[in-house]
Amino acid sequence: MKPKYIIGIIIIVTLLIYAGMSFKSNLRRYVSLEEAKHMHSTVQVKGQRVPGSELYDHDSKTFNFKMTDESGQVFQVVFHGVKPSNFDNAKEVVAVGKFHDGVFKADQILVKCPSKYEAEMAKGEQS
Repeated sequence: MKPKYIIGIIIIVTLLIYAGMSFKSNLRRYVSLEEAKHMHSTVQVKGQRVPGSELYDHDSKTFNFKMTDESGQVFQVVFHGVKPSNFDNAKEVVAVGKFHDGVFKADQILVKCPSKYEAEMAKGEQS
C-alpha cells in the first residue's frame, strides 16, 4: 500500500474514535433525584413542575422553581438564564445539571408542552 493511503486510513480511524468518544461523553441518562444527589456528573432529571413555585429575577436572570421527580420527591431547581417562554404550559420538565448543596443547579431546562394533537383528541372525546 502507498504511504498516502496508510496515512489517510490512520486519520479516518482517529477521527472515528474521537467522534465516538465525544458522542459517549454527551450522552446523559435520566436519573431520579436520589441518584442525582450522589452523582458528580451532569445528569437529567425528569418530572413535573410545581405550579405557583416559579420565581424569576429579571436583574440576575435567575429562574427558581420546584419540581417533582418521577418518584414523587419535590426539590428546588435554580437556573441562571432566561425562563423558557412556554414553561407555564409545560406538561413535563427536564432539568439538566448537577445536585449541589440541597439544590439542583440546572444548566439547561427542557419543557414538554401538551401536543396540539392531544388537545384535538380531547375535544373529539368530549363530543
